[in-house]
Amino acid sequence: MKIRIAAVAVALLATGATTEALGCTNLIAGKGATADGSVMITYSADSHNLYGMLSHTPAADHPKGAMRKVVEWDTGKPLGEIPQVAHTYNVVGNMNEHQVVIGETTWGGHEELADTTGGSIIDYGSLIQIALERSKTAREAIDVMTSLVDEFGYASEGESFSIADKNEVWVLEMIGKGAEKGAAWIAVRIPDNAISGHANEPRIRKVDWNDTENVRYSPGLVDFARKRGYYTGSDEDFSFADAFYDHTMDNRRACDARVWSYFRRFNDGADSYYSWCAGESDEPMPLYFVPDRKVSLAEMQLSMRDHFEGTPFNMTDDIGSGPNRVPYRWRPMAWEVDGKKYLHERAIATQQTGWSFVSQSRDFLPDEIGGVLWFGTDDTNTTVYMPFYCVLTEVPAQLGEGDIATFSMDSNFWMNNWVANQAYNRYDLMIPDIRKVQEGLEGEFISGRPEREAYLQEVLAKKGRKALIAEVNAEGAAVAKKATDSYRDLAQFLLVRFMDGNMKNLDENGEFKRNDYGLPAYPSFPGYDSRYLENIVKETGDHFLIK
Repeated sequence: MKIRIAAVAVALLATGATTEALGCTNLIAGKGATADGSVMITYSADSHNLYGMLSHTPAADHPKGAMRKVVEWDTGKPLGEIPQVAHTYNVVGNMNEHQVVIGETTWGGHEELADTTGGSIIDYGSLIQIALERSKTAREAIDVMTSLVDEFGYASEGESFSIADKNEVWVLEMIGKGAEKGAAWIAVRIPDNAISGHANEPRIRKVDWNDTENVRYSPGLVDFARKRGYYTGSDEDFSFADAFYDHTMDNRRACDARVWSYFRRFNDGADSYYSWCAGESDEPMPLYFVPDRKVSLAEMQLSMRDHFEGTPFNMTDDIGSGPNRVPYRWRPMAWEVDGKKYLHERAIATQQTGWSFVSQSRDFLPDEIGGVLWFGTDDTNTTVYMPFYCVLTEVPAQLGEGDIATFSMDSNFWMNNWVANQAYNRYDLMIPDIRKVQEGLEGEFISGRPEREAYLQEVLAKKGRKALIAEVNAEGAAVAKKATDSYRDLAQFLLVRFMDGNMKNLDENGEFKRNDYGLPAYPSFPGYDSRYLENIVKETGDHFLIK
């Protein structure tokens, strides 16, 4: 069995403190909110030291008395063992063969609630993996996760989980209990016609405690918060998100603003919560919105590429974007000038992503075909989302194991990094060329699904599951190879076209122009935009003036 390499979602350094790194974003859409009736969630595994690979754990039968090792995702540290179940399911990335999908974002919360018993062995990453191995539905996954921390203790900090199956999607939020074994937690079912999300801040507030069909929580939850001094009001007004976390202005802007930018794409009323994200109002943003229109798969992928375009947080508008409108800011996010503290924006699309996905779980198809993990490595903005079905049993070579310190021309992660890191320097000039290749590949993968899935259903019906898996594995290998090869070619094209700060011109066929004698035509000189030049003059006065 392969040990899964998880997202290193860096926890908040302290309640109310600005973090050096805020990892991971989840976006959610119920089946009644999507154009094709899919339940969809997204996940970006953001870490400055995470290699992008597709993990796989095969289905297996286990003898009575077998034990399962628990290894901390973030560090690889062995935490202990728990009894194994008789049968575990096939898991591809963060999706299992029954179309159950789980994502997460870390928010830390009160430091004193980190485990002090010394005996807790279930970290957040193991919760995800074990639940995927053992659950056929989202509700079963919640049962597995909460029973595990009750029995073996919770060894992580505050965490939000997105948990979906082919029928519904839930948000589960959890934090440790300090010297007490187990965890304080609450789970809310997102309505089928709604969209939701979370990004390193807890988001579940007031709930209907009598709605046992859509709300679940740990025994004595409110009493525990009162006992620890986090809450003094009535049960009716209790807010998990506010009791266990301090939503300061900098945290909102670096975290909730990402979810807000997703909401406002699909609901005009969401714009009013800009003031919450900007720290100008204390009226919190709702857990979910009903979109004004149905959300497509392509739009979910596009939402993962967000840099706050069209908002006051737009990362291509301020001087920090430089002469080429680069929507990225290098770490650290916070800085100080003349005793005042400042904060760069933190968008959904960020340079330090290891891998990400957009999942589809569909109740109108057999599980083997209904569950698709659209998986990509590196920056969500420039990655290519590739379709892998939930019964995949062979990870494509381009998405296999590797590490952040070993370059490989055959690695999808490294080819995506090669492309993206060139664009970080000349973004406005290079992104059109990148979009052409990216949109071409994703458009082909998406448009080909109906015909492909009709064929896969026929294979399943006539030849059986084994033949279907062979088809799925073969297509997965072909898709990964095509995406990786295309980006290797793209990276070389960008290097040649934009070398030395110039830009080679293209003919009507997209080939480099040549003169009448076959030699490369003279390049163009894009130079700098007027805003950048004006700021040079403001900074230097007459230093560069031609007198």
